[in-house]
Amino acid sequence: MKSSPWPKGKKLVHLDLKGAPPRLDYFHKSIEIFSQLGADGLLVEYEDMFPYAGELEVLQAKDHPAYSREEILSIQDAAKARGLEVIPLVQTFGHMEFVLKHRSLWGLREMPQCLGTLNPHREGGVQLVMEMLRQVVELHPGLNNLHIGADEVYMLGEGEESKLWLSTSGRTVEQLFLSHVTTVAKMAKEAWPHLNIIMWDDMMRGMSLDTLKASGLVGLVQPMLWDYNAALDVDQTVSLLEKYSSAGLPELWGASCFKGATCVHTSVTNTQRHVENHLQWLKVAAAVSPAVKLQGIALTGWQRYDHLSVLCELMPLALPSLAACLQTLIQGHFGPEAQAKVTESLGITSMEVETLERTSVTDSLFPGRMLAELVVELTSMLNSEDVRQFENGMYVRGWLTPYHRRRRLANPLISMQIQSQAVMFLSVLEQKVEAVRKEMLRLYPDSTAQEWMEQHVSPVVAPLQRIVEDIGACLLEIVPQGDGASLAKP
Repeated sequence: MKSSPWPKGKKLVHLDLKGAPPRLDYFHKSIEIFSQLGADGLLVEYEDMFPYAGELEVLQAKDHPAYSREEILSIQDAAKARGLEVIPLVQTFGHMEFVLKHRSLWGLREMPQCLGTLNPHREGGVQLVMEMLRQVVELHPGLNNLHIGADEVYMLGEGEESKLWLSTSGRTVEQLFLSHVTTVAKMAKEAWPHLNIIMWDDMMRGMSLDTLKASGLVGLVQPMLWDYNAALDVDQTVSLLEKYSSAGLPELWGASCFKGATCVHTSVTNTQRHVENHLQWLKVAAAVSPAVKLQGIALTGWQRYDHLSVLCELMPLALPSLAACLQTLIQGHFGPEAQAKVTESLGITSMEVETLERTSVTDSLFPGRMLAELVVELTSMLNSEDVRQFENGMYVRGWLTPYHRRRRLANPLISMQIQSQAVMFLSVLEQKVEAVRKEMLRLYPDSTAQEWMEQHVSPVVAPLQRIVEDIGACLLEIVPQGDGASLAKP
């Protein structure tokens, strides 16, 4: 069924840099293709890739260098040259793991075991986030919009200071959340009156209309309602947008997803799932009343679920999905015309990266295409039944159990067959792994390649390597070695 195209406002591509930050050259190529695919702006979540200075220098990434000030400016120049607005996203309440993980800032956590949530009662906490905002804003000349995060503020109200605050009659966790966000938003508007302040909406979804009206956020913020579900509930989403509008917050954003929200450890993107999410968002946009002033939609592309979780799909694996999702919004459906636009733009024959045909052409139409193809092939090999279930096969379970390995007593003939099979698997995998590593290093820092390999390759390869080693040890104990060896000593 064809809907109307996305009605108005910007279509932002969200870049989550808390994992797999692209090398600058690949960043620039990505910006170029985003523009060609129909994006209007970038929502950039720098996290530890921003060149924080002074006392905040500790926030910079350690595994790889943060972007320099010059590189941040060059990213903006590349975007502006393509007509893309850059909107920085700085977390100021929840998901502050990259800040609060540092020992010097442990005291600003709401709960000792929760790295993500800032203690809203400490004056130093507000000073910290305002200094983060100041440094980011100053390195974005001509900025019009600023996103202050504030999603998933886990365990809020459970710290000792919060419990004391909540012990006063009439106070609620909702008010505690609103108090901090309002303070940050007010200070931001006072410092930069021209800026529109955007924030995630999820912590406000259960709040009553009266609570929202009295929150102090009216006139201060533009909520961004996110829902990444392929079966997004249209009526419920429309109702939420209408509630925010009725509460005095009519300027609203949507947030969909083109990658990084299927499963925490997914490595290959499913285009169709994300297209369906965007089709639902089109229904939402068509159903809201004129009172809801949609400012645009952010197509999120999560690189991690949080700062300490594993890597989600890398950008090259998600580019067909992004292209398809943008065309879905632009055309109001994903029919033959939209599909043709995607295939033409990227030089591909399939919407699903999993079924891309291998090509020998350059990746100029599809930056990172070679890496996408190689990762798909390697992932297929790593997930194959033969490799995954090798340790559970009849021969290993029958003749090479932990019992046999500890005693170094195994049937030589069968053990050598097992060893030969394992070595063959390892040889094939090693060739593909090296090809992936080489291509990944062209686009990403060494640390990203190392992390990806340890997360996706090592868990599969290590058991095979142990089998080969254990069989070798067993054979030394039971098979004669060398010309003068004998089966038994007198």
